[in-house]
Amino acid sequence: MFSSGFHKDTMKFTPPPASLSTPLIIPDKIMMGPGPSNCSKRVLTAMTNTVLSNFHAELFRTMDDIKDGLRYIFQTENRATMCVSGSAHAAMESLLCNLLEDGDRVLIAVNGIWAERAVEMATRYGADVRTIEGPPDRPFSLETLARAIELHQPKCLFLTHGDSSSGLLQPLEGVGNLCHRYNCLLIVDAVASLCGVPFYMDKWEIDAVYTGAQKVLGAPPGITPISISPKALDVIRNRRTKSKVFYWDLLLLGNYWGCYDEPKRYHHTVASNLIFALREALAQIAEEGLENQIKRRMECAEVLYEGLGKMGLEIFVKDPRHRLPTVTGIMIPKGVDWWKVSQHAMNNFSLEVQGGLGPTFGKAWRVGIMGECSTVQKIHFYLYGLKESLKATHPDYVFEESNGYH
Repeated sequence: MFSSGFHKDTMKFTPPPASLSTPLIIPDKIMMGPGPSNCSKRVLTAMTNTVLSNFHAELFRTMDDIKDGLRYIFQTENRATMCVSGSAHAAMESLLCNLLEDGDRVLIAVNGIWAERAVEMATRYGADVRTIEGPPDRPFSLETLARAIELHQPKCLFLTHGDSSSGLLQPLEGVGNLCHRYNCLLIVDAVASLCGVPFYMDKWEIDAVYTGAQKVLGAPPGITPISISPKALDVIRNRRTKSKVFYWDLLLLGNYWGCYDEPKRYHHTVASNLIFALREALAQIAEEGLENQIKRRMECAEVLYEGLGKMGLEIFVKDPRHRLPTVTGIMIPKGVDWWKVSQHAMNNFSLEVQGGLGPTFGKAWRVGIMGECSTVQKIHFYLYGLKESLKATHPDYVFEESNGYH
């Protein structure tokens, strides 16, 4: 008899699942959708290090390295710079959960799916949600935002910098200053844009921002960088009530990440191996330099635009000034079954040609210039794979070079 009172010869269980009796085999794929992106061998190898528990010195040193790297890519001096355990949705949740209380008014600029998600989350947290809506292929002007802020007088404004559902880039210069004139905080979704276009958190007076590790940064999903300005941190510290979700509480999480002048306390078990991987992804960015990273992706985007034009394919965001270099929406030609093309590309080239989402669902494919796929060679391969897949699945399709915006 075991100490628990059970007899070992009386234990009976269902048989183990047959599906687990075979080895795990994941083929290599070229991940050129809007994320997640391919990681480098260096990043993947970092995850094979020993799993560490929460208070190992090596783990804390790696977390400090990450904070330094995040301040670099966010271009900020904010001490409250850390990671949330979870995908980018977790960061969106945590910022809205901490900055908003019941009845607080938030203005959300909606022209894509991520702002729609912010509306849903803020509503669930009891906020007074106001929206301003615009077309998914054009950004909001500073004048439009000013009128909306003056009308609604919100506590926070939420903007998506680079919308991966459409490939739209939202200018941010001047928005933070505008918000602060009205005692409003600026929250920015930079999931698909960071390290693909210039971003200056402090210079642009952004109060809270998050990005996606699995996007341009080239790290695995499951850990999400965020940064909070002193002004936003004061708002969190002076809440009338505690954050509604313990797991998202940025005072507790920031304490564990060593962001405040206080002894560290356990909050939750972090994914140490994802932390190792993100550290190496940030190290690669630092070694190349932000300017070179951004230039490389912009150059890749220009090669992509030219190649699409030669195929007669149009881009969802017509005005080149408003295109996000890291994600491009490619309009699906009339009569083309986009799913057949995507399936052929994957089955024959191991190439991800991903469909649309939100405003582009059924209307466009989306191609990402992120992670290890941010090279001209990969862009040429994508164009080749897309063209061959179109020809194979639609033999009568005629490629006609387009002029002007394409």
